[in-house]
Amino acid sequence: MKNPLLLAGAVGLLAGAVAALVLVFAPELGTPPGAGTTTGKALIGGPFSLEDATGKRVTEKDFAGRPMLIYFGFTNCPDICPAGLQVIAAALDKLGPKADGLTPIFVTLDPERDTPKVIGEYVKSFNPRIVGLSGSTEDIAAVAKAYRVYFKKVADANSTTGDYSVDHSAYMYLMSPTGEFIKHFPHTVNVDQLADELAKAL
Repeated sequence: MKNPLLLAGAVGLLAGAVAALVLVFAPELGTPPGAGTTTGKALIGGPFSLEDATGKRVTEKDFAGRPMLIYFGFTNCPDICPAGLQVIAAALDKLGPKADGLTPIFVTLDPERDTPKVIGEYVKSFNPRIVGLSGSTEDIAAVAKAYRVYFKKVADANSTTGDYSVDHSAYMYLMSPTGEFIKHFPHTVNVDQLADELAKAL
């Protein structure tokens, strides 16, 4: 019979190897895009079909020809989403007229509550240049997958009315005029730094 200590050690090594593979090959679990040393083209972005504030169906082609800054969240988010949108709004103000050459987009991860009208009114309260996009549950799942965005609906254990929140990763994605990934930023990025990086893309 094999030594049980050796067997336990082998199992431990195998578990560690599996965990490492998950971190490397599963960015959809929330690992920041571009974290660590990477080579080649980042697999972030791609085709999407969503609805703007008027309910009009739009795709990535409607925004072609201009850089996009895409941020994901939801209107009932208590802190992270508004903090990120405030940074984006301040960076746009800092850019002044140059910001007209950029399309900042906020995509909801809570389509059940964030209708096109709701998301549209929400983003305008931060800056009129920001485009709010919503869609069906399937639409949102598809664009989140394309941008490697983690999100999960979480029920409020203390609620008797079915209230819930949405856990999600919080990165801004700067995309080129042709839809190629350029760079990502955390929601805590410095306003001056974000404005400088956006200016370089314009």
